[in-house]
Amino acid sequence: MHIIAVGLNYRTAPVEIREKFTFSERDLPTAIAELKETKSILECVIVATCNRTEIYAVVDRAHLCNYYITNFIERWFGVAKDQFQKHLYMYENDKATEHLFRVTSGLDSMVIGETQILGQVRDAFLLSQNLKATGAFFNTLFKQSVTLAKRAHSETGISDNPVSISYAAVELGKRIFGSYMNKTVMIIGAGKMSELTVKHLYVNGADKVIVVNRTYERAVELAEKFNGIACTIDKMLERLPEVDIIISSTGAPGYVLTKNDIQPYLQKRKSRPLFMMDIAVPRDLDPEISDLPNVFLYDIDDLENIVDKHLQERKKEAAKIETMIETEMAVFEQWTKTLGVSPVIHALQTKANQIHEETMENMLKKLPDLDEREVKVIRKLTKSIVNQVLRDPILRIKEMAGERHGDDALEMFTKLFALEETLEMQEQADQLAQEAERRAVELEDQRIKDEKMSVRSLQPADGLARS
Repeated sequence: MHIIAVGLNYRTAPVEIREKFTFSERDLPTAIAELKETKSILECVIVATCNRTEIYAVVDRAHLCNYYITNFIERWFGVAKDQFQKHLYMYENDKATEHLFRVTSGLDSMVIGETQILGQVRDAFLLSQNLKATGAFFNTLFKQSVTLAKRAHSETGISDNPVSISYAAVELGKRIFGSYMNKTVMIIGAGKMSELTVKHLYVNGADKVIVVNRTYERAVELAEKFNGIACTIDKMLERLPEVDIIISSTGAPGYVLTKNDIQPYLQKRKSRPLFMMDIAVPRDLDPEISDLPNVFLYDIDDLENIVDKHLQERKKEAAKIETMIETEMAVFEQWTKTLGVSPVIHALQTKANQIHEETMENMLKKLPDLDEREVKVIRKLTKSIVNQVLRDPILRIKEMAGERHGDDALEMFTKLFALEETLEMQEQADQLAQEAERRAVELEDQRIKDEKMSVRSLQPADGLARS
């Protein structure tokens, strides 16, 4: 088994490339299901954020996994490999594990130490787990990663200084305007990022905030938290003449505002500058907007160049987390080694029990006059002898498996006790059990579908229902 991570992020790909490879929340379950069915992939999790798209997988053949995963990316997004392969990175085993720990802890983020990624990784894992796309490896690794990240933020000071993408966007606006006093800010989108942005704006003196969202109720909900003004997206342009700053963060698949949308309203602004910050991926604001006079447009990649004074303090705390990651990697490595030991130990115990039972049967044939109590005592004593003989070898192989040449020790142990045939039989039994479980799940799914179809067939047609 091998663990790999394949992806692209803000370091390897500009926003115009990243926005081509974003998974919508609605399509993620289908993408995970298709990825899980990809050859050689045994477990998988997709982490998709505004700054990264990453595929984590447990594979049986590491040398082919890059080929299969890039094929999946090409097929899913409809983009030829030669347009994105140079932007991809791939990590295997220890490097992949380390990368996941660093991502979840916020050390690989554009704004180091940010906490939003922790929730995003956790949600990505839970989705895959609910879809039965994870198994023993990722159920352990991702839970360990989330636990580590929580500890990192609680036991170090990396979260003490307020730094995030939304914070950086607000800081960029301050550099241009100096202050948010007497400025009108429009927030497009009402998600978590937008809420964080509004919080930072109020802290920095913004006294008039307009919240725009496709769902008006959500806009009202967010606006009321900060005494702001709710606005529907179709009324957004009417408010443009009074706005000084626009910060957009939606999940829309296309541009929310274009050059042609804004241009007719510029005359009403009387040459007042308009600052626009696009912190969405895919981008919300048409890049051609920057060609308009007195309009200053920035996208998420521009934030990398405005890392504030708190970043150096966060880097000091990040060093502490790096040490924590080293420890957790050793713990996970030790756990993976014990996975290889368990089948061998089980095979040894199975073989010993078979020998014990066969010996007991032969003895009873030769000593037919033994009563029930005598048989019970002999069985118990002989079983105790078998367990005592096995105890030290089992303890030793557990210790040796965790050492540098653990795989070699495990192979030698298997040969010494001639466990090859028993292991093969165990593997076949496991495969049959897994196949039976898969078949049972398919039958249950089909039963549910049939029930739904049956219910629908009993319901009256629309026309009859209305008559």
